[in-house]
Formats: sequence, structure tokens, C-alpha cells
Amino acid sequence: MATESPAYKRIVLKLSGEALQERGGRDNISPPIVREVAERIKQVHDLGVQVAVVIGGGNIWRGMTAAGRGMDRTTADYMGMLATVINGMALKSALEELGVQTRVQSAIEMKNVAEPFILGRAIRHLELGRAVIFVAGTGNPYFSTDTTAALRASEIRADVILKATKVDGVYDRDPNVDPNAQRYDQVTFAEALEKRLRVMDSTAFSLCMDNKIPVVVFDMNKPSNIRDVVLGRKVGTLVSN
Repeated sequence: MATESPAYKRIVLKLSGEALQERGGRDNISPPIVREVAERIKQVHDLGVQVAVVIGGGNIWRGMTAAGRGMDRTTADYMGMLATVINGMALKSALEELGVQTRVQSAIEMKNVAEPFILGRAIRHLELGRAVIFVAGTGNPYFSTDTTAALRASEIRADVILKATKVDGVYDRDPNVDPNAQRYDQVTFAEALEKRLRVMDSTAFSLCMDNKIPVVVFDMNKPSNIRDVVLGRKVGTLVSN
């Protein structure tokens, strides 16, 4: 039986901070869930795929929410960036326990816990078979981790962004509100803009469109989905030119 070959050589996996939480659990970070996520990443890494991860911090802190309640937006956003560092360190620990060499690169200098983001070094880590986790966003307030994923994917010349979500793709309406919402198997950037489909925030979306980086939106809760996407199987929604 022939072994399946990956459809992508270098990927950026975009994870929300909530991906590290148990559903309904009290803990901001659940070690068993972190290990499950790490195991799914290892499955892809073991295929020979170069894996970079961008992780959010919403399980710990949401800058936009805090700003909406009266906190200075810049301060709130920096706090959110620090939350992503905590998540990145947790994921690194779990990956290395599974035997995957991992480096955390931060857009905000904190040399005791992470490397600074240096593009050439990040690419070299990937070429040597190490996973790289990008944390602290872009290092600037007012930019989301979606934008970070789009920026880092552009910089490292990734083949695709895999956006892990709570739903199984992109819909024409909110499937949690409207049971008749229709899911797209594939959609172009132009169609997504025209139909105002919520794939990513506008800055991130523009970066992906301008740099011709496809995005696959899929359900993180199904354990095999990351591997299936990398193998080119039909999972979620593909957004491309």
C-alpha cells in the first residue's frame, strides 16, 4: 500500500488560545488538551512537513474585550501578547515531551523564555526539522493573531495557513444561529470579500490575498483533521485565488 504524500511542504497552523482549554473546564490551560494538540501536530511533523504555529491568547486574556470595558487599548493588547507567550511555552513543552524539537520565537524580546523573532533563524529551524511557535503577535498593538499568521506565513513563504476553529469551515451565515447556513467547500478570496464571509480579519485577509497564500478553515475538534488537510484530503473550506 502506497504511503500518502503531503500536499504541503511548509505550513502555518493558526490556533486559538481556546484550543488549549477543556470545554466547560475551569483551567485556562489544560495539560491533557495541550498534549492532544501536540500529538496532532506531531502526526503532521512526522510526515516530513515543516510546521510553524501561531497561537492566540484568548483563553487567558482578550485585549479587545478589555478595551471595550474601558482599559487603554494599547495596554490591553500588550497583555494579550504576553498571554500568547504562556500558551506557546505550554505547547513547546508538550511537543518536546513527544520528541519534537521546538523553538519559540517572540516578537517582543524576552530572552529568558523565547528567542527573538529572526526570519532567517526561523527558516533554518524549519529546514532542520524543528517546529517553530511564533508568539507575542506582531509585537504591535491593534493587530490580531490572524494577522500574525498571515504575516509570518508570508515571511517564511509557507504553502498554506491552516486555521483551526470551532466550526467545520466557512459558512454563508453563522451556523450556530441559522441551521440553514450553507458551508463552502472552496471559495476564492474575491468571492469571500464580495459575500462578506468571515474568514479572517480584514488585515490578515488582505495579506493572504496579496501574497497568494491559501487558507484552509477547519474544525479543530476532530483529531484527524490537521493530518487530513496536510495530506490534501477534502476537509473544511479552502480559500484561495
